Amino acid sequence: MYAEESVDTVRLPRAQAGSSPQHLLATLLGEYLDSSDADLPSTAVIALLREFGISESSARAALSRLVKRGLIARRGDARPPVYHLTPQAIAKHRSRMQHFLNFGARPPQWTGDWVLVSFSIPSSGQALRHAVRRSLSALRFVGLYDSVWIRPGSDAAPVRQALDELLQHVEDARWSVMHVRFDEESGPHGPASAYDLAALAADYSRFVEQYAELREAARNGRVDPVAALVARTSAMDSWCKFADSDPDLPQHLLPQPWPRQQARDTFLDIHTALGALAQARLVEVVTPYWPDAVSWVTHFRASSDPARPEPVRATPTGPPSQADPNRSPH
Repeated sequence: MYAEESVDTVRLPRAQAGSSPQHLLATLLGEYLDSSDADLPSTAVIALLREFGISESSARAALSRLVKRGLIARRGDARPPVYHLTPQAIAKHRSRMQHFLNFGARPPQWTGDWVLVSFSIPSSGQALRHAVRRSLSALRFVGLYDSVWIRPGSDAAPVRQALDELLQHVEDARWSVMHVRFDEESGPHGPASAYDLAALAADYSRFVEQYAELREAARNGRVDPVAALVARTSAMDSWCKFADSDPDLPQHLLPQPWPRQQARDTFLDIHTALGALAQARLVEVVTPYWPDAVSWVTHFRASSDPARPEPVRATPTGPPSQADPNRSPH
């Protein structure tokens, strides 16, 4: 239920309000390019980001930053430069797409287990205290009390590693990682009180309202390819933030009614209906700079088969097929 991402050399950019160029580029590459064999000219990337109002200088800076993060690598010494996604990035993207498209599909299989972290840092370690809190937040822990943080589930390995790296050489620092259950889980002092669920519910409702018109237009075939690429990417970017921040608490800890399902339905309607149109527009934009684009550009969509909830990869040359991690689009 609470799957952890594998730790590797690839560091995906953090999501930001308005999406930085590098975050936007990482989103587009993850959604529409699924092979490390593809040669991606920098001129094609510049043209693609121009669709989103990104300048050439900002696009080049985004490429440089993604190289530093290990997401893409340069291929040879061609001019203009040619890049490719790294195999590690492909694996990361597939894992992330599965997470985004499957999030909220099924209620959590709740066991009542929580991981609890307690720590004590010397009063002189204010900067270190902030670093610990940032690390815990990145692992989707939330502060129950000042130095007591919790997360639903039972996998404690990532937080143990993070705390060891931050605190093992700090004199007088102490910390504990525990598996706990709450006697009054649903009470006013239970774990749900640590979350701002009212704000999360409001965010879901705003998402539904924001994309209601686009959802209706997409379902009725009233979105053209030019609009489809930008609109679909916007919906995906907004949904990703929920998938990365919603603690996915069990039903009995959530206020009712809980609007996540309506938000998920809104997102999937847009994402599914606009997939082929967005793919077509992307190919149209980059082909003058990348003649082989049609052979490589694809898109993901959620599976309609409840027995196989994996994302489906739609190929450029035929009907959508189940993503095969060992097969290139050729």
